Amino acid sequence: MAQVELSNISKRFGAVEVISGLNLSIEDGAFCALLGPSGCGKSTMLRMIAGLEEVTDGTIRIGTEDVTHAAPKSRGTAMVFQSYALYPHLTVAENITFSMSLAGAPKAKQREAAERVAKMLQLTHLLDRRPAALSGGQRQRVAIGRALVRDPKVFLFDEPLSNLDALLRVQMRLELAKLHGDLKTTMIYVTHDQVEAMTLADLIVVLDKGKIAQAGSPWELYNRPANRFVAGFIGSPAMNFLKGQGDGQGVVLPDGTRLAVAQHMAKGAPVELGIRPEHVKVATEGPIRGRASVVEYLGNTSYAYVETDHGPMVVEADDQPVKAGDQLALVPDLAKAHVFDATGQAL
Repeated sequence: MAQVELSNISKRFGAVEVISGLNLSIEDGAFCALLGPSGCGKSTMLRMIAGLEEVTDGTIRIGTEDVTHAAPKSRGTAMVFQSYALYPHLTVAENITFSMSLAGAPKAKQREAAERVAKMLQLTHLLDRRPAALSGGQRQRVAIGRALVRDPKVFLFDEPLSNLDALLRVQMRLELAKLHGDLKTTMIYVTHDQVEAMTLADLIVVLDKGKIAQAGSPWELYNRPANRFVAGFIGSPAMNFLKGQGDGQGVVLPDGTRLAVAQHMAKGAPVELGIRPEHVKVATEGPIRGRASVVEYLGNTSYAYVETDHGPMVVEADDQPVKAGDQLALVPDLAKAHVFDATGQAL
């Protein structure tokens, strides 16, 4: 296990800067998710930690060692890619212990390591099969086993579940969470899927255009987003945003509707009010009115997509039945609202 420290890290490809002066500390034994949209720099960060990309500026430390310019094999990391990259002519056991084979480890030691790792990943009965005879989830577990057998200081995962179907992704998330609980090894996990990040990580680092928009626990990012980008990126369905102007401790919408909130803002300052779908209720009377265009029935809850004079909104519709075409009155819970200034920062 080891702490990972990134200090003033920058990465440029020619004149294009994809990571800019980034600082990040990942505690020993943490499960850290690098989360963000495509092109935000999360995979580049992971590859720099692994040594697969050179750092333009800055320092990377793993444990007490400066590994900024160290070879990948000398960093004490093991990486699991989106592609399983298994050797089709080798058995599960041979794939798991391939690095040991290259190092000339005795066959008995290789078999012992394969059995130890296979037991952890529930692959014991599959050790003599070849990849063609495995399901997608089993192949990904073999790829994880190949990393496990190296006993690394840090595990690096680059969107490892992207090729799996929805049910397998859920199962593999549970297995990864259990694995981290058993090993207590530092894990850094790249994903664009917020559900994976929220359910697996104790530290989520949200990246936006090569910079850290916010880093914190899943609870902090969901309930206390530092800016509009994080507020809109975290949560499904996404947060609703209403444009308006500050009025001391209220937001005045363009039609003159005033919504009283706790945040203080300058009078007349342009702001956006953010409110999550579960914090908006359908009622007989309310400050916002609109027409339901689509209603999603998800079994345990329903979401109505409502066209209002202030733009589209998504609301939970559990308190009373709603169907497409209904005229609705909406009541936001302003105690749970978020307000963002003109630069997108939370007030």
